[in-house]
Amino acid sequence: MKLSQASMKWRNKLKLRWRGGMSLVLAASFALITACGSSADSGSGTGSDAAAANGSGSAPSSPVEIEFWYGLGGNLGDNMKKTIDSFNASQSEVVVKGIVQADYTETEQKLQAAIASKKVPAAVLSSNIDWARKGYYAPLDELIAGDQDFNQADYVQTFLEQGKVDGKQYFLPMYGTTQIMYYRMDALKENNIDPATLTTWEALAEAAAKMSKQENGKTTFYGWEPMWGSDNMIDAVLGKGGNILSDDGKTVTIDSPEWVETWELFRKWINEDKTMGIHFGGQGWEYWYKTIDDVMKNKAAGYTGSSGDQGDLDFSIVAAMQQPGWEGVGEGKPVASAIMAGIPAEASPEQQQAAYKWLTYFSETANTAAWSMNTGYIAVRQSAQEDSAFKTFSEENPQITVPLQQASHASAPFQDPTGGKINDALKDAADQVQINNIPAAQALKEAKEKAQKELDRVK
Repeated sequence: MKLSQASMKWRNKLKLRWRGGMSLVLAASFALITACGSSADSGSGTGSDAAAANGSGSAPSSPVEIEFWYGLGGNLGDNMKKTIDSFNASQSEVVVKGIVQADYTETEQKLQAAIASKKVPAAVLSSNIDWARKGYYAPLDELIAGDQDFNQADYVQTFLEQGKVDGKQYFLPMYGTTQIMYYRMDALKENNIDPATLTTWEALAEAAAKMSKQENGKTTFYGWEPMWGSDNMIDAVLGKGGNILSDDGKTVTIDSPEWVETWELFRKWINEDKTMGIHFGGQGWEYWYKTIDDVMKNKAAGYTGSSGDQGDLDFSIVAAMQQPGWEGVGEGKPVASAIMAGIPAEASPEQQQAAYKWLTYFSETANTAAWSMNTGYIAVRQSAQEDSAFKTFSEENPQITVPLQQASHASAPFQDPTGGKINDALKDAADQVQINNIPAAQALKEAKEKAQKELDRVK
């Protein structure tokens, strides 16, 4: 009965998510038409009446209203709204209006249009190093210097460093993320598979083959489901010792044996053995939730997903583990990255101050610890690990420690010197391998040629 309820829970989440999609888009569109800022009529009564009520000779200032754009849905979106509401209730100087986008990509696309029209939000859950260099984002160094409460040393330094561009701090980390593994405990138990043995991709592939079920040439139960896109496969390559660029940064190396061998295995598992499957396409995060739904509806033994999925999962059914490494090589080295927020340069000085106040509130120790507990994402402040509530929670929910353990030996995210063109080439190659069943050597060779041309233009 518990499984049926979990499945219904996911169906209802998906229905609500997509039913609400159009209203969110309309809300975001309307927000672009209306101006950000404080309302002249936000007080009660006339200016003189308000002044008299306040006991002073001048009218009280209205709070600064700012828009904060973010591309989060499901449990993440719910928790973001709660944090915004908490911030608004905690003080009277700033009012944050959350504007929801479909995902991170749509957030950046709409921000690009807003920058062009010079009608920007004051804060956005997005970061773009190339745009920072072009002056589209405001550097935060002066705001930080004027903030006596900003404890730079307490931030997880790898996350804070990711927000720097040419030595200046343009973005602040909101939370950290890394892709980990979630598996159905019953599926492994039924097949006498000890999850502690799944420390290599070879072992996981063998277990996936054992657990998968097929009828009339069609897979009815997948042994594993990687997440659509290049990220999972890049993580696996890094664990084998592969790199995207040469040490001097002048040569794209995505056609090396480490890349070809790894991506070819994924192609084989997905398209030939059919022991692993992927969902792709759809609106926003639809493919992501369909992948999770397969596991919760007992259509797959496990999947590779974000540490941030934890807030949406039922851990009476699933458990978490780190990404595997490779036989004879060592433990995995998947990417651990910070999800960062920035302040567009076109925002007024008053709105930039207000946005900074909101962003630093989000990363306060108790708040970043609460975000980690509620979502599974990694807290960005080291002191969060000493938070009493977090300590108690981690004892009762050991899965929350898996992303932290993995982050200790993780790789830094790739900083694309071409402004995203190399990453785009990798995304296209991943589609060729995962969806179109094109041999990895061919797909990666074509991707390297495109990426190298783009790299040569900027070097």
